[in-house]
Amino acid sequence: MEAIDVYWSFRSPYSYLITPDLERLEDDYNIKITLRVVLPIAVRAKHTLFDGSNRKPALYIVMDSLRRAEFLGMPMIFPPKPDPVVQNYETLQVADKQPLIMRLAKLGVEAQRRGKGLSFAKVVSSLIFGGTDGWNQSGHLERTAQSVGLDLDEMEQAIQDGDHLEDIERNHADLDTAGHWGVPTIVVRGEPFFGQDRIETVRWRLDQLGLRRI
Repeated sequence: MEAIDVYWSFRSPYSYLITPDLERLEDDYNIKITLRVVLPIAVRAKHTLFDGSNRKPALYIVMDSLRRAEFLGMPMIFPPKPDPVVQNYETLQVADKQPLIMRLAKLGVEAQRRGKGLSFAKVVSSLIFGGTDGWNQSGHLERTAQSVGLDLDEMEQAIQDGDHLEDIERNHADLDTAGHWGVPTIVVRGEPFFGQDRIETVRWRLDQLGLRRI
């Protein structure tokens, strides 16, 4: 079984859009995907893309991701309600305290430790970007976790005093070592493939490596 790393963020619309394709990859190839959760670039490198001096990158990402979702036939709203990242949309200034995205990132790490990282990422990102208003309230996350066989209360307890942030920081460093900074990035034997629209290129490489299931 070939191990494939996927660097992924709960605030990235493109990460949301790639999750069904990642599940199909596991169905079609003799691979096992490891979800490597990172904090969104707006948080871990907020002075590069989201400093407010140039709004074009952020505006393009919103426009293009909505267009891509329509192309793929997937529901999507942006920003989600609430946005996992606390940010002023006029100035693009990102708040220092980020309780929602930190909670989600740690839960993603815990889900991966329980062998359900990709499944958890898919259902939670669908909840966030699929249009659920107040996705963090009214038991939405509890029911969503339960749908993939996870107990949210147990996971919340695990992340309270756990070392999940260390895993996240390690993922940041490993993404940099792999040669990229954005998400989603798929890494196959050290080779990075950045972007939701690179999935067919990944399939081509996996075919070259002889990993397609017979």
